[in-house]
Amino acid sequence: MNKESSPESLLDAVTDRETFLAFVWSLVEDRQKADAIEAADPELHRWGGAEGWQNQTIVSLLEATVAGSAHPSWPEQGAEAPSWKDFALFLLMGKIYE
Repeated sequence: MNKESSPESLLDAVTDRETFLAFVWSLVEDRQKADAIEAADPELHRWGGAEGWQNQTIVSLLEATVAGSAHPSWPEQGAEAPSWKDFALFLLMGKIYE
């Protein structure tokens, strides 16, 4: 995966189901890359994951998505229905939120 297809770089392009799924696949590939980097030098990544990943398990990722969506920058409740980009941002929070 190159920098142009990183989850962070694809976030703004998420507008529909197809671009959302491309974003999710980039998140999968990014985590796989981080897994390989972390496996090569586990001690280096003991307190923080490779490629900016702060959450290595599904439990910690889901906890971070929920905590991150409570952040003040998240769209207010009662606003229009969530967009595909909102769903993508929700998942991205699982990567970066501690």
